[in-house]
Amino acid sequence: MIDFSTIDYLKDGNFKQQKAFEVLTQHQVLVLLSNFDPLLVGTIPINIDTDNSDLDIICCYKSKTDFITQLQDNFSTKSHYTIREALIDNIDSVIANFSIANFQIEIFAQNIPVKKQNGYRHMIIEHKILQAKGDNFRLEIIKLKEQGYKTEPAFSKLLELKGNPYQALLEYKI
Repeated sequence: MIDFSTIDYLKDGNFKQQKAFEVLTQHQVLVLLSNFDPLLVGTIPINIDTDNSDLDIICCYKSKTDFITQLQDNFSTKSHYTIREALIDNIDSVIANFSIANFQIEIFAQNIPVKKQNGYRHMIIEHKILQAKGDNFRLEIIKLKEQGYKTEPAFSKLLELKGNPYQALLEYKI
């Protein structure tokens, strides 16, 4: 299993993963977020990205105000910068978006340890499914995503899961 706790695995990945490593490293994105336990999650780490995929970074904050200040201080001058607060699954969340070197970046934070956040949990389950199901399954996921499916609904469709695809994936037994 890949060690997702660092982005070192991207150096040996596909072209987009290598470019993502370069951008995140050169612009010190994870270093600037280091007080908030940043983790790269989503489709790029597990090679099911499409042309429209962004770099998803999850964080954990103790103080939402301190986190927002850190985002403003470090990223507010980046292209297309936006920040918002939202209740997601009844949990206070902060979402910032911006662009660096042809990559859309989304930073998502909650007051929950990153490895307990759904973004990380989904990615780990999806990675295990992809390892078990093989490359044809991976290509089918990408095809569904290119047709407009979000990642979890694409997995749900191919695995024939019932109910809420986000919850069903968390409950899926590999």
